[in-house]
Amino acid sequence: MSETPLLSIDSLSVEFGRGEGPYTRVVDNISLNVGRGEKLALVGESGSGKSVTALSVLQLHETNLCRYASGKILFEGNDLLTYNDSQMRGVRGRDIAMIFQEPMTAFNPVYRIGDQLIEPLLIHEGLDRSAARKRVIELLDRTGIVDPHKRIDAFPHMLSGGQRQRAMIAMALTCKPKLLIADEPTTALDVTIQVQILELLEDLQQDFGMSVLMITHDLNMVRRFADRICVMQEGHLVEENSVQVLFDAPQHPYTIHLLNSQPESLGVENEALEDNKILLQAEAIKCYFPIKAGFFNKHVGDIKAVDHISLDLVRGETLGIVGESGSGKSTLGMCLLRLQNCEGAIVLNGQNLQQLSPRQLRPLRKNFQVVFQDPFSSLSPRMTVEQIIGEGLRVHFPEMNQAQRYALIVKTMQEVGLEENMLSRYPHEFSGGQRQRIAIARVIILEPKLILLDEPTSALDVSVQKQVLALLRDLQKRHEVSYLFITHDLRVIRAMAHRVMVMKEGQLIEAGKTEDLFTQPKSDYTRALLNASLYSA
Repeated sequence: MSETPLLSIDSLSVEFGRGEGPYTRVVDNISLNVGRGEKLALVGESGSGKSVTALSVLQLHETNLCRYASGKILFEGNDLLTYNDSQMRGVRGRDIAMIFQEPMTAFNPVYRIGDQLIEPLLIHEGLDRSAARKRVIELLDRTGIVDPHKRIDAFPHMLSGGQRQRAMIAMALTCKPKLLIADEPTTALDVTIQVQILELLEDLQQDFGMSVLMITHDLNMVRRFADRICVMQEGHLVEENSVQVLFDAPQHPYTIHLLNSQPESLGVENEALEDNKILLQAEAIKCYFPIKAGFFNKHVGDIKAVDHISLDLVRGETLGIVGESGSGKSTLGMCLLRLQNCEGAIVLNGQNLQQLSPRQLRPLRKNFQVVFQDPFSSLSPRMTVEQIIGEGLRVHFPEMNQAQRYALIVKTMQEVGLEENMLSRYPHEFSGGQRQRIAIARVIILEPKLILLDEPTSALDVSVQKQVLALLRDLQKRHEVSYLFITHDLRVIRAMAHRVMVMKEGQLIEAGKTEDLFTQPKSDYTRALLNASLYSA
């Protein structure tokens, strides 16, 4: 690493506020360096200030809401905080590029991928459109996108999550930047795609000789990728060291807390559930989506989302359903809860759900509920917490009076670790972990027998993730509720599930007890998933 850093952040403090009102300091007097050709990881939980710090390098904060109370951001010796808008536009994309966490929202949905990747070349390098298009196709090919000459004309929604992230990387590298800032580049991706993206970034970093500033809360990813780590907590830089030293001998209590927050077994493997009564049985579940083409919209084939899947679930059991995007695991979950039309038999608590009309099914829905991946989008922004949690009671228990409902809402909130004084607040006033607790409270207040958990922790910080998993296990023991746990995070499945099903392209590849499947996988696909996982035994 060169003696003169490529990027040097010196005593930076960032505050947010509006007008003459009070400002809140979210980054407090931090200093760090990124050497030439170095991979530095900036880690911490939500609200630690890591993304604020990264966005400050490119001055991407709203100028009327943000001010830099102190410090310098030196890039090749020049203080970026002194640059005007025109000067910063010359830096963005050319010298410093950024990969955002969610490319679906980072890309403009009304422009083709190619047009968005060509733009930096037209602005910064003065290429004509034909030469720029040729360079972009080469970059898309370099990032592993199949048929780049076709994909260049696709809109963002026409690409998978992994393809969009690759296209985002290609756009960041169009002008061969000296520094790449990667903000949670793999959080929402499957384990196999995560590894592919990390390997791609590593190869490109070596080929281009660029420096990388990685923003993440995934410590296993950091261990695989970074040279050094800086740990942030509540706007402060609390520890900095090489990857090896920090993982082997962490110094700060917060770093130790983060390292100890990885999902771990919650003791499910030793529980005897064989004598428990079967709650759910599904036979030959089949869900095909027709493919239509031509002027007359002719049926030319089918997408086999779920292809003859059978399963059973006993009371108090957690069945993990794993697989990559497109494997059919979420569609299977929706079918089992009659939220998606399908063929086959679904027997819940002795009753065949497939024989019931929507009207007959409605009063039974209190017995099977869903917790979704993103609580912010699944909770109504116009309802208070009291209204959200109590909504199911008004529908399924109309005989309850207001006092009874309120008492039960308060009791349920306390059960999931929330306070009564939060009842009048709205979802946007809570953290991600608190919102997920609200979503869980909304479900368990109805005392369901079965809960479908669709990626309930994938968007959460490691310590919050561990808290939510422990909460779910505690609720399961107390209420003997059964879980269908859908996820691509194998560490979470190993911590939570009694049994696991592995799906690929709508088919069941393998099923068995969790530890048996992790230690002695029978199929090549399961072995590939386990090898690709960032799980560290």
